Amino acid sequence: MTGAQMIVHALQQEGVRALFGFPGGAVIDLFDQLYDAKLPFYLTRHEQGAVHAADGFARASGEVGVCIATSGPGATNLVTGLATAHMDSVPVVAITGQVATHLIGNDAFQEADIVGISRPITKHNYLVRDVDELPRILKSAFYIARTGRPGPVLIDVPKDVQQARTKKEYPSSLDIRSYKPKMNGHLPQIQKAVKAIESHKKIVIFAGGGVVASGASEELRELSKKINAPVTTSLMGLGTFPETDDLALKMLGMHGTEFANYAIQEADLLIAVGVRFDDRVTGKVDKFAPNAKIIHIDIDPTTIRKNVEVFIPMVGDVKRVLREMINLVEPKDQPEWRQQIMDWKRNHPLRYDNSNGRIQPQYVIEQVADLTDHNAIIATEVGQNQMWTAQYFNFKRPRAFLSSGGLGTMGYGFPAAIGAAIACPDQTVIDIAGDGSIQMNIQELATAVTYNIPVKIIILNNQSLGMVRQWQAMFYNRRFSQTCLRKNVSCPPHCDGSGDNCPTYVPNFTKLAEAYGAAGFLVTEPKEVRPTLEKAMNTPGPVIVECRILEEENVYPMVPSGEPLNNMIRGMA
Repeated sequence: MTGAQMIVHALQQEGVRALFGFPGGAVIDLFDQLYDAKLPFYLTRHEQGAVHAADGFARASGEVGVCIATSGPGATNLVTGLATAHMDSVPVVAITGQVATHLIGNDAFQEADIVGISRPITKHNYLVRDVDELPRILKSAFYIARTGRPGPVLIDVPKDVQQARTKKEYPSSLDIRSYKPKMNGHLPQIQKAVKAIESHKKIVIFAGGGVVASGASEELRELSKKINAPVTTSLMGLGTFPETDDLALKMLGMHGTEFANYAIQEADLLIAVGVRFDDRVTGKVDKFAPNAKIIHIDIDPTTIRKNVEVFIPMVGDVKRVLREMINLVEPKDQPEWRQQIMDWKRNHPLRYDNSNGRIQPQYVIEQVADLTDHNAIIATEVGQNQMWTAQYFNFKRPRAFLSSGGLGTMGYGFPAAIGAAIACPDQTVIDIAGDGSIQMNIQELATAVTYNIPVKIIILNNQSLGMVRQWQAMFYNRRFSQTCLRKNVSCPPHCDGSGDNCPTYVPNFTKLAEAYGAAGFLVTEPKEVRPTLEKAMNTPGPVIVECRILEEENVYPMVPSGEPLNNMIRGMA
């Protein structure tokens, strides 16, 4: 086979169901082979759209997402998406073209050292210099991407390697001596954890994205029920525990629920499962869970003790470790602790003011959840739209919430939703967006329309970069520097965006949808929300629903940066 033929063969052998990408000179040989291959290919309108779509495909399906780009600018356009997947531990294989091997380092046309550029933001990467190495590298890439702590792997294939021929066969199995993820937990540590559970009275389970990656949601629920421990989640852990359950604390952290944050601060034992204790979760680290001993379970040993002190570390696949714990631990009741949790949930619920006659974003999220019975796949952009969705949708299952957690990538949600809709064609897929972030990859409307991908886009339009504006209002004396999206050359230098003669908002999203060949609806009053959402859900193909929400609505509760979790700004009384 030629190198290009070997790549196609490898994709077929790995069971790849969808490819996303954009062609160019350095991958023209590969695309020539794809011409006759029976591999569904989705031509995105930007390489960033391709890698986010591959990421969304992977998160929704649990399979490896694959994207292809040419050399130079094509490869560098993948960087943000690779960093997004890396931060959130998503299995993606990116295949890039490169100039011929004899030209590498000579500043040839469209040459970029994508291996060097992407090294800090991939789990592993390769530059293929010999076509005989290609079959093993391709097999390794998929194996590394999907095993252990998942992550993106990049393969850079020079043009002459794609054209060269090899007699090597694609491996049926693989053994990498330097890469041996530890799957089973250490039994003495598990026994120690079980004893700790038996001796503590205020236990909280904290679940993260590792539970999703391991497919351990059932084990998480089983352990919670057996020891009567409430469960809180990180942003990446949403859906691992049904948020309608009495033991659900929902999300903790900067924009977590008050009752989750109170529970963390009062707990005497915290069982952390597949989490990395990032700063948005912990707040002030030395004040985080001050009364609790921490059990930390993760397949990646580098995450343990990285940010917080751990009492019992356990390295291993969380599904296997939880199963061992369930088998060993005795049933436990915590009646006083459960009563305290119920009191906090009753006295400190999520709440918002719905009496001002304007569309409240939280209300829109609640209506979407009700219409879909909480079973849709929801992608979000980043910012206020993301946090309102996390707070008010009430997720019931894993792989139903797709969002850029670690990197916070604006423009992620829409192409990720496209990938998810391709991965799960029998499910409703919705992108909840802000008016700022949706424009980061709005060109992918052409992709959605061209392939008739029925993603529904709900834009919560507050005519500003909402989360930055919120911080400016709360901590920067309302000095709204470059966050008003209506601002133009006729505006005064300093304005809060609340004047009666503000410029017309740009763009007109309904007309933009129509220009791409999609349906577009505008909602300006609360009474229009429900019927318009129903109409959108029943309209074939991609749809934009623009909801003009209250400009000054903020995300509450909020823990100011660097403060302990129980120091929350609560919004309305």
